[in-house]
Amino acid sequence: MRKIGILTSGGDAPGMNACIRGAVRAALVNHLEIFGIRWGYSGLIRGDIVSLDRRAATNIIYQGGTILGTARSEEFRTKEGRAKAIKMLQDTGIEGLILIGGDGTFRGGTLLSQECGVSIVGIPGTIDNDCYGTDYTIGFDTAINTALEAIDRIRDTATAHDRLFFVEVMGRHTGFIALESGIAGGAEEFLIPEVPMSIDELSRRLEKNFKEGKRSAIVVVAETEQPGESFHIAQEVKDKTGFDSRVCILGHIQRGGAPSARDRVLASRLGTAAVQALIDGKGGYMVGEINREIAYTPLKDTWEKKKALHSGLTDLLKVLSD
Repeated sequence: MRKIGILTSGGDAPGMNACIRGAVRAALVNHLEIFGIRWGYSGLIRGDIVSLDRRAATNIIYQGGTILGTARSEEFRTKEGRAKAIKMLQDTGIEGLILIGGDGTFRGGTLLSQECGVSIVGIPGTIDNDCYGTDYTIGFDTAINTALEAIDRIRDTATAHDRLFFVEVMGRHTGFIALESGIAGGAEEFLIPEVPMSIDELSRRLEKNFKEGKRSAIVVVAETEQPGESFHIAQEVKDKTGFDSRVCILGHIQRGGAPSARDRVLASRLGTAAVQALIDGKGGYMVGEINREIAYTPLKDTWEKKKALHSGLTDLLKVLSD
């Protein structure tokens, strides 16, 4: 293998640039040419491909977002769109492809590999931490610390005004961000898909807390499929309890900003591991980290198997919010 490519796809995550940097450095050390594909699969279809050298990866480790840009491509979902992408790979001579993203990115790459034989390796880059085959995804640590800072600030206002707050965090279909940021922020209650709680139960628990002397409370809510659902939840709780509340939706601020030290180290490690996986002929796998060791998971498993919340944290949740 002499030429490899790298792209970022789907939602951006802090640490993607550190990952690109790690891959570029590893490729050059191993005497490989490496090309950056701008704007994900859309850029691959258009041939928006640039050569990456050491200078291109200088001073990007601390930057949020992705220097390559990212996008979702409806055209790539079609066989005709992928045929255009395949031609661009062939014209450039790219034999191996590193994909930084989530399950949608990996599904697209797997189809591409099946249709043209290019070797692909995935790297989990998403703040949601919902990729099976790794303890943590690139961007998750930064996202929970961003959410935690917001929760701490909201706590000050909640205490000053004796008020109930609903803080909605991202996470798509999972409660990873809500669980860890909420535990760290001392939240009173959690609404996450993995540990269901009815509005009646939530209302009962909040009433109990306030009767026992609580003067303020924070409920951390995972956005699931309906961002903004916290407004409806707050209204339902008010209808049942009479408690006035405020809603704070953190939204996309959780995606931006400089990556944490943990995300920079993880991203650097996975970027270099992905290059080595291509060299070793381990195409069709995602490189992740399990128990601080590099782990290889078949790409198909990353979307067919569901990643569970850490059971120790859900047990802790029951103790801390009781």
